[in-house]
Amino acid sequence: MSSDIKHHHNLPHHDWSAGFKKSLPVAIGYLPAGIAFGVLAQIAGLPIWATIMLSVLLYAGAAQYACLPMLSAGMPIGSVATNIAAINLRHVFYAMPLLQFLPQNKLVKTYCLFALTDETFSVLTSIPNHSRKQLMLPVSFFNQMWWVVASIIGVMIGSQLGDLVPHLDFALVCLFAILAYEQFQSIKRFFPIFIAMISLAIASFFTVNWLLLLAITLCLVLILIRGFWVQVNMRNDNNEQ
Repeated sequence: MSSDIKHHHNLPHHDWSAGFKKSLPVAIGYLPAGIAFGVLAQIAGLPIWATIMLSVLLYAGAAQYACLPMLSAGMPIGSVATNIAAINLRHVFYAMPLLQFLPQNKLVKTYCLFALTDETFSVLTSIPNHSRKQLMLPVSFFNQMWWVVASIIGVMIGSQLGDLVPHLDFALVCLFAILAYEQFQSIKRFFPIFIAMISLAIASFFTVNWLLLLAITLCLVLILIRGFWVQVNMRNDNNEQ
């Protein structure tokens, strides 16, 4: 009996109500972007079931948009998977600062890592540390729910909307810009923006097809250099004292 009570107290408490509220800003961007994906998938000739499965099993906005022309062109699955892996490589770095806040349950932990998109990372890193573990699963779930629902709506609307509203895929870019601004308002640091701009500018001189991967790699290198420089300065200050 006592062991059952102790186990019950150790179970993680997920704040679903707060998680839903935290997901609403993402929903404002995900709904038009997800609808756009559903519409563009219909234009590309993807089956309805395949479009929905991409949002459920792949769930990566930028990668989903990128795979549409590759799938419609009949590219080999290996090539499609390689390109998607390159685009989603940045998610590996997203997980690092959040590892200590992941749920203990292995299945839930695996899902939270799978659902760690750009927008979910932005929301979670703006939440205070003491509330982050409780909101990890709810925010991840509701964010994907918005994306899947929007994709289904886009599939139901069909390709007609693409003729009425051109450049629908730009909705995802707008969402990234809004979340980047909100993140800056939260931390008030210019360094990440400066690093991103410099890395993108340098990468654009060398490649177009692998622009994102090269820019992310440069960002990582510059961040490591800055971290090393900060540590050296701290050691020098401590030695002088």
